[in-house]
Amino acid sequence: MKGSEVRIEDIDKHFGDFHALKNVSVDVRKGEFFSLLGPSGCGKTTLLRIIAGFETPSAGLVSIDGKNILPLPPNKRHVNTIFQNYALFPHLSVFENVAFPLRIKKLGRKEIISKAEEYLDLTKLAGQEDKKPAQLSGGQKQRVAIARALVNEPDVLLLDEPLSALDAKLRQHMLIELDTIHDKIGITFIYVTHDQQEALSVSDHIAVMNEGRIVQVGNPTEIYESPANIFVANFIGEANLFHGTVVSVENDMVQVDSSRFGILKVTMEPGDREGLRDFKPGRKVSITVRPEKINISREKPPDLSEEIFNCFPCVVDEVIYNGFQSKFFVKILDCENSTVKAFKQHMSYYSAGPEIKWQDSAWIWWNADDGYLVEVHDA
Repeated sequence: MKGSEVRIEDIDKHFGDFHALKNVSVDVRKGEFFSLLGPSGCGKTTLLRIIAGFETPSAGLVSIDGKNILPLPPNKRHVNTIFQNYALFPHLSVFENVAFPLRIKKLGRKEIISKAEEYLDLTKLAGQEDKKPAQLSGGQKQRVAIARALVNEPDVLLLDEPLSALDAKLRQHMLIELDTIHDKIGITFIYVTHDQQEALSVSDHIAVMNEGRIVQVGNPTEIYESPANIFVANFIGEANLFHGTVVSVENDMVQVDSSRFGILKVTMEPGDREGLRDFKPGRKVSITVRPEKINISREKPPDLSEEIFNCFPCVVDEVIYNGFQSKFFVKILDCENSTVKAFKQHMSYYSAGPEIKWQDSAWIWWNADDGYLVEVHDA
């Protein structure tokens, strides 16, 4: 497999009194598509710039294939970076922009032409070689930046929110192309983004960052389905959050008394994280349920097992139609401040059942397996 392993150990970074990175450690495997995901100001770009050599950490170590790269200048690290603003040379043609790193290395003319054409083909820029950047669309400029970054065949490619300047449809298209390019060349990608859907779509692993720390590392399914804490649950997609007190534990079933909703049932996963295993009555916990896992209908569903289902009557407070789905915001009957989100996918036009409208009476329900015990608090 191409690419290199990247190890980040105990990285701290101060900008004056501002503590930008706080004891950050993470391993990136050889050849994987690894994303650093988090809100603006969480430290993800600072961490990327430290790997690239544009910033020096206050403490810690960064190694590639076991070699400490911190003493090396950026041009000696065998990594290349793609920036948000593309950083193309406006006076050079597409071909010359891509060939520029090869000319710096003083390769022969034939090798420069061969390699530049190879990566122009890879990024679907054949036929655009003589154009200047000002003559290109945003997507084409991004392809030029990608080709120029790859032509030196780095061990690691760093991508700092490279699609943020593109419109939504083009961004999605370029994301697919970027993933295809990664699959073809197989080197290590480290991708910085604040867009959860981007990270979930293409990543082998994701590190979720907040306030200078990595709060969870996992594959997309783990990050989405098993969030490490309330921040991750709320930041990744949308979530309903319930708080309460454990009243009973039987096998893997936990019953939680929520002050607003009454008894909620949730199952523990086998091998739950340390801190979620020793449930006892009286422990304060938080439960998250994704809106797409909550069913909604105008009639109470028949034959639901009370042992494993949570079921509540409600009133529809708001409906948002999104074409492929409708988002329902409902109020549980006899519960103040009890808004719950339920998303209904439009699988087909005729199978949707009776239309549910604003202020309709309805029922929501979900299986205990679809809830997740996201945090345990002190009693």
